[in-house]
Amino acid sequence: MTNEHDPLAGLSRRELRELRARLDQAESAADAAEAAAPGGADSGAPIEPGSEDPGYGAGAAGAAGAGSAGAGAGSGSAGAGYGAGAGSGSAGAGYGAGAGSAGAAGSAAGSAQPPVSRPPVSRPPAAQPAPGTRPVNSWDLPTEALTIQHGGSASDATAVMPTVGDAATVAMPVASPDHTRTEAMPFVDMPAAQAAPAAAPKDPFATAATPAYGTAAPAVAAPAANPAAGAGGAGDGSGNPPGGDDMAEKPRKKRRTRNIIIIVLLVLIACVAWLGVRALMVKNDLQAAQRVVAHVQQEPDSLDAALPVLGDYAGSAASVRWDPIWRVAEFVPWAGANLKGVRLAAESLDVAANDLAVPALEAMREESETPILQRILPILDEVQPRITSLADKIHAVADSSSLIGPVRSGVDMVDKVMQQAGPAIGVAPGLLGADGEKNYLLVFMNNAESVGLAGSAASQTLLNVNEGAISIAAQAGSGDFKEDGGAVDVDVPQSALDLYTNYLVDHVNTTPSRPDFPTMAALDRAFWNRDIGDQQIDGVVGIDPIALSYILDATGPITIEETGDTLTSANAVQLLLSDVYSRWGDYESQEMADAFFAGVATKVFDKIATGDFDMLTMVSSLGRGIDQGSLLFHSFDDDTQSYIEHERVSGILPTSNEEESVVGVYFRDESTSKISYYMKSNIDVTQTCTDGSSTFAVDTTLHMDIDSFDGLPDYVRPQNDAFWGLTRTAVYVYGPPGTTLDSVEIEGREVEIKNQDIDDLGRPVAFVWAYLGPTEMATIHTTFSGKGDFGPAAVWSTPMVNASTGTVTPCGATE
Repeated sequence: MTNEHDPLAGLSRRELRELRARLDQAESAADAAEAAAPGGADSGAPIEPGSEDPGYGAGAAGAAGAGSAGAGAGSGSAGAGYGAGAGSGSAGAGYGAGAGSAGAAGSAAGSAQPPVSRPPVSRPPAAQPAPGTRPVNSWDLPTEALTIQHGGSASDATAVMPTVGDAATVAMPVASPDHTRTEAMPFVDMPAAQAAPAAAPKDPFATAATPAYGTAAPAVAAPAANPAAGAGGAGDGSGNPPGGDDMAEKPRKKRRTRNIIIIVLLVLIACVAWLGVRALMVKNDLQAAQRVVAHVQQEPDSLDAALPVLGDYAGSAASVRWDPIWRVAEFVPWAGANLKGVRLAAESLDVAANDLAVPALEAMREESETPILQRILPILDEVQPRITSLADKIHAVADSSSLIGPVRSGVDMVDKVMQQAGPAIGVAPGLLGADGEKNYLLVFMNNAESVGLAGSAASQTLLNVNEGAISIAAQAGSGDFKEDGGAVDVDVPQSALDLYTNYLVDHVNTTPSRPDFPTMAALDRAFWNRDIGDQQIDGVVGIDPIALSYILDATGPITIEETGDTLTSANAVQLLLSDVYSRWGDYESQEMADAFFAGVATKVFDKIATGDFDMLTMVSSLGRGIDQGSLLFHSFDDDTQSYIEHERVSGILPTSNEEESVVGVYFRDESTSKISYYMKSNIDVTQTCTDGSSTFAVDTTLHMDIDSFDGLPDYVRPQNDAFWGLTRTAVYVYGPPGTTLDSVEIEGREVEIKNQDIDDLGRPVAFVWAYLGPTEMATIHTTFSGKGDFGPAAVWSTPMVNASTGTVTPCGATE
């Protein structure tokens, strides 16, 4: 039967090429048969019905009778050509064409088929082609039905093969892919120049040579029955050449590989496009959030309205943490660090705004008798793990060298904030008594009598904190501590005693002398427990009136009922460090001064405990106090202390030069007075770098900026009999770690170098006494040098009532 569908269905390109080659061979065989027949090439004479053509039906006349009449298919061989037939496994010369049929070999062995009668066919005279050539489209096939046996039955299917003159194709019977039927396949003729030579080459799939035109196919014995080779093809019995399946699989694999590559490329392009869109969205959200923050900084009163808006932008930008494409792209070299930096910056802003600031503000605004810190404590406890984790992650990204300009600036800014917020949020729940009641000793440091870290430490308050609620447990002034009680039991290095004498350990007011707040905290706790009470003290807070004035910016003015004074950020320093001594200037009135300091502390902490302050301003104010050393904290809990030991608030001089090479310049007034209120100071530090070494030149100048000591209250003017009428200020210059003290030079009426060969806190120290009268000045020139890597120069110094001036010139900086 004729297949009406595409006859090429199921055939690969390789199979088509093989079919074309086999048909070419059949054509060559037909040419050879014509040349060998009587009369040479077809003479064009008509063949009468019933006449016996020696080639017609010869395929059935073989001695073995193994093929069917006119069309026989041997095992994998093909008979084709004019009058060509094929027996089992051989090519015979029958009229028509045969193609191997599965299972046909041996099915009709020994049985001769009767000749098939055919209608008369008229053949027009054909021009004789030149030797070795053949006219194009000159297939001379009869218009008749050839019965092709399939599966041993002549009635299974027929293929009609009309003669086509000068046509591009003719219908050739071809075995279907499953070898169950015969389909008509169009065949494109080839130009004569490409035709095979007249001599028929041996068919690589044939088992015997093609006989000459007009001769019967030789008898071939039927192959022995073999179930494994029951199909007509050679090799695997499929009718395909040996290795055909493996050869066909290769182009299919190539097509699959090509398709996979195309799909992968398309997916990558889509991912890159998506990342570009997401990056633009995040950029827009972060820029909008930055504008909101800038607006709040200019107008702090807009914080309530601005925070929800800030939260919306921050949350939208941080949504990339749920984007799988973004997260996978973070592993891409170079680009991944930038994507991760942007995500972490957005997440940090989101947590700070939506998980901390907004809930905290709502807690502060709600009307409740619960103390404000007690309301905020659960919020801090919940957000602390995320803040700490993000602070660590963004700090790691900030160290990457792959960050590009805009990402670098944004990541550095967020990293700086998170490095401050992370430790603070990390320890806050525990500090506020979330895990049990805590006691903190608040030490009020008086800058009018400069002593090392800030000022004398005679006024102290014990604070109790329990689940966020703060209360004052006890207070003590200078008169409450024993003057003759001797040294407290605290282990202090000999270097500290050599520099600061026993006054460091046997007088409470000079405990801040050494520029190391852990030393001061341990001494003050010991003094309190010995002289005031044996309460457990979990930490010490040091604060001076300068930091207190910053806090008043956030709380607003407070009123002291006992005196009627109104304390503001503008008058706090003068009122606390000067005016109070004008009122109670003699030594007998110092109890009144101490009571005044205690009243101020109580009022300030009442404001803080009730939440009666501006949150944004408070954060800024505390930061200012910490940066200049006016607000310090030490915890006796090792885990809590580890969070802050590398922060400025810890009051610990850096032990390395990795980030900065810090020079320390500290003053201690030894005049038994409060004359430091009038002292001015200037500190210039110049760093010079050569190959593998650095030199630090430190010039310190003191100026007693008062015309006369006359008229000052007794408690203020110098009272030391050893140098009556003068002030004496001990100056301690600490070089950077890893340096040595090269030289000390002095200028002034009376300046004495006390020591220049002591190392303390892992640093070389120059110790000088400067004696000054009214309007007088003194300058100390010190030089330190060291080999190795040094960071840019920086300076820490005693916070003075009149802030120290000066310049710091690191290596390579232009003046």
